[in-house]
Amino acid sequence: MQDILKGLSEINLLKAAIKANWKNYHYCLWQSPNVELSINPYLTWLLTGIPDHFMNLVVCTKLPKDGVEDLIENAMAHFREINVTRLSWLIEEGVPANEVKKHLLAYGLTLRESFATEMAADLTSLPENMPLPDGLSILRVDDHETLKKWIHVASINFGVTESLEDIWCDFFEKAVFDLPFQTYLALLNGKPVATAQLFLSAGVAGVYNVTCIPQARGRGIGAAITMASLLDAQKMGYQVGILQASQSGYKVYRQLGFQDYGKLSVFLWKHK
Repeated sequence: MQDILKGLSEINLLKAAIKANWKNYHYCLWQSPNVELSINPYLTWLLTGIPDHFMNLVVCTKLPKDGVEDLIENAMAHFREINVTRLSWLIEEGVPANEVKKHLLAYGLTLRESFATEMAADLTSLPENMPLPDGLSILRVDDHETLKKWIHVASINFGVTESLEDIWCDFFEKAVFDLPFQTYLALLNGKPVATAQLFLSAGVAGVYNVTCIPQARGRGIGAAITMASLLDAQKMGYQVGILQASQSGYKVYRQLGFQDYGKLSVFLWKHK
């Protein structure tokens, strides 16, 4: 019984670390003047000016004894006032979700249950060397020009219009050249084709923004750039890698040794 309880405790700690890493990733992008970071006892948010659900994050950390409706109404009014058109809203563990849910649904948010699978892998068991697909090289993004190429590839995959790439590049440039970030660009025969990002926080190594342009898919490039980031985390002493897997990437991550530890459910808002 003690072993079972210990195992449950470790799983709960890992699930908490997965969510903490994900939230901290967003909060570390606040340095740009194009980004609004607000932290208060009940709601914390990061707004970037990019019309993408996951570049605008609201986290409900607790509820006041009275005035929940006013809290949400004032926040939504602010988001409309500054022309936020897409955002995701996360309710933390321990917050009475049904109390928040009814108000969010009334404001037009939709609940996406099991939006992504929360996964983790043991980095101590990674292979020391993994051969890259023919013609593939992986660069560390550490200057403006390489970041612009990274942003363009990621924009293609996330549906961000080219006119917004400079905004994205601006707030990333303020943060991602130094730890806790490490950012990767894959070149296939010299052409930028894939992206990934490592974020070190909450005692785990988070992998984010793994993308590959449609013309280069099916060659193991996504797996290769993910593995490159995990091997770097391993060298820095991290024992656990985490990520939130989409449906399309789930099988790839399972093949790399990731296991399921829960589902990420969020409310999504689209305005106009």
